[in-house]
Amino acid sequence: MKKLSKIVGKAQRGMTLLEIMIVLAILALIMGLVVGPRVMKMFSKSKEELHDTYLAIRQTVLSHVPAQFSLVPKSPLDIRPTPDYREKTSAGGDYAQGTPDGSRPGIFNYNTYDLPSRYNWETNSLFLHEAIPGHHFQISIAQENASLPAFMRFGGNTAYVEGWALYAETLWGPMGLETDPYQRMGGLSDDMLRAMRLVVDSGIHAMGWTREQSIAYMLANSPMSKTDATAEVERYIAIPGQALAYKIGQLTIQKEKDKAIAALGAKFDPRAFHAQVLDTGALPMGVLEKKIDAWIDAQKGK
Repeated sequence: MKKLSKIVGKAQRGMTLLEIMIVLAILALIMGLVVGPRVMKMFSKSKEELHDTYLAIRQTVLSHVPAQFSLVPKSPLDIRPTPDYREKTSAGGDYAQGTPDGSRPGIFNYNTYDLPSRYNWETNSLFLHEAIPGHHFQISIAQENASLPAFMRFGGNTAYVEGWALYAETLWGPMGLETDPYQRMGGLSDDMLRAMRLVVDSGIHAMGWTREQSIAYMLANSPMSKTDATAEVERYIAIPGQALAYKIGQLTIQKEKDKAIAALGAKFDPRAFHAQVLDTGALPMGVLEKKIDAWIDAQKGK
C-alpha cells in the first residue's frame, strides 16, 4: 500500500485532475479490499435504498451532535425524494425550511432522477451540507430565536448561509462520517467542485464561455456525471457570483475557528464556537468576524 501511494504521488506531477481522481478511485477500491468488506455500494438500486442510506447517515450524525453542538434546533428533520416536477433540473439534494413553531419539519430532499448516474460517495457530504449540521441547523436555529428581529430570523445572505453549509462539510470527522474510503474521496470530489465552479462562474460571466464549454470543463476536471454537471452549470448561468459567495463564507468561518483554536488552545470548545456563529442569524461576514473576535477576547479573560 505504501509503495502504491508513492507511485500515485510521483504520477500526479504529470496528470490532469480527472486522471488523479481515477487513480484515487482505484486506490480507494484497493483500500476497501484491504480493510474489509464494509465499503459502500457505488450506486443505489432504488429510491428506497437511497432513502435508507440517508436515514443511516442521520442516525450516525445525531449520535455525534452533542460533542460539537450545545445549541440545536427544536424543529425535526424529514428526509424525502426531490419532487418529480423539478428533479431533472435540481441538484443532488436541497433543503426546505420548516416553520418556526416546528409544526412543519425541515425537509432534506435527495434527488433520484437518473439514479444510475448518482454516485453514493456524495451522500455523506451532501447530508452534512443540506441537513445536519448544515442548512437545517442554521436556518432552524435562527427562525426559532424569537428574541431576534424578523430580518435576522428569516433573512439571509449567501456568504453566511452557504458558507456555513460548506463549513459543515468539513466536520465529517467529528460527525463520524467518511470512514469509508469512497466517501472520503467523495468529500474531496466536492472540494474540487467548489474550485471548478469558481472557474466556470468567471468563464461564463466574464469570458463568454458557452453552456457546452462549461459542462465540458467540469466533466474534464472531475468524476461528475453529465447529469450533475449540466444542472450545476445551468445554475451558475442563472446566478452570477453565487459560487464565489459560498467560498468566501466558508473561508471566513474557518479562519475565525482557526483563530479561536490558536488563541484559546485547550480552552477552545467547538460547542461554544458553533453557538456563537449560529445564535444571531445570518450576519454579514464583517459583523460575524467582529462578533467572534470579541468572543475570543472574552474567553481569554476567563
